[in-house]
Amino acid sequence: MKRRTKVILGVIVVVGAAGGAFAAVRNGGSDDSEIKTVEVERGDIIDKALAVGRVEPEIEVSVKSKISGVVSREFADVGEFVRAGEWLLEIKPTPTPLELVETRRQLELRELELKNQRKELERQRKLMDQGLVPQDRYEAVERAHAEAELNVKLARERLALLEEGRVETSDQSVEAVVTSPITGFILEKNVEIGDPVVPLNPYQEGTVLMTMAEMSALIFRGTVDEIDVGKLREGMPVEIKVGALPGTQVTGVLSKISLKARTEDNATVFPIEIELDESNEVVLRAGYSANADVIIDRRLSVLTIPERLVTFSADTARVTVQLGDGSREERVIQTGLSDAINIEILAGLEEGEQVVEPPPREIE
Repeated sequence: MKRRTKVILGVIVVVGAAGGAFAAVRNGGSDDSEIKTVEVERGDIIDKALAVGRVEPEIEVSVKSKISGVVSREFADVGEFVRAGEWLLEIKPTPTPLELVETRRQLELRELELKNQRKELERQRKLMDQGLVPQDRYEAVERAHAEAELNVKLARERLALLEEGRVETSDQSVEAVVTSPITGFILEKNVEIGDPVVPLNPYQEGTVLMTMAEMSALIFRGTVDEIDVGKLREGMPVEIKVGALPGTQVTGVLSKISLKARTEDNATVFPIEIELDESNEVVLRAGYSANADVIIDRRLSVLTIPERLVTFSADTARVTVQLGDGSREERVIQTGLSDAINIEILAGLEEGEQVVEPPPREIE
């Protein structure tokens, strides 16, 4: 009976030891030597929203012709700088029979109007000489007569332009020439000599002959995710990184936030515009792809720890602090700004304290 008792006790001891080993395996990492800590230190926290887009000219215009025809001469090419009013292209008119009929009809109407104004002017002159009409009435009729003369002159020049492609005025030769609407660079040329040209009028958009832009005023046009747009305000500072210029950074200011969203790649985004600072010394070209960080808020030289060390429960934030004597203390802290990686500490921790890194979560 005594021997039997010893055997049972031996079994109990063995089972107990196995149970202890099992518990040690299950709670692996309980050894203090394996505890990892992170020091509370000072750093910068920047909350920002990412925008994806391109660098584009703020002022970009499409050059079109007001008459139909074919391109007969070129005076400027892509990449050249031209001033407003300088010649770009010459269009040799190829009017349709209907255009010629309408233009001739307009000339006839203008000439008839001038004839009537001439008669009225003569009548008003006689009445004024007799003292029957005031001076201002006569002057109004005189102005109408001068306007009618100008309309006839313009109608004749338009007809000559359609018929011959050129018209001689008193001091210069007026041709079917397309001039530059702005002072800037030619970005694109869409026609060559001999190409047909559709005119711009109320019924059709017309052929885009060239695209021009003022390269001195560039902006960033892009989009931000709908999650971030509610935090944006016009006037926020922006840092832009251009893909084609690694290592360079361009600064600007958020100038426009669209009120209407659009869908891109199954995501809802909002268009924005950013004015680039004139102080930027980087040479930019229209069409550069770029990423922009809109600075929503920033905290400089504040106490920070990695956000992964913080446990949030309801409205409370907690961390575990490793004390100098080797013991640990759970502490409630007050947090501030976060950049999704690090978080600002407003109260509850001091610089240099060690915060325990939570063990990795087991996947069940």
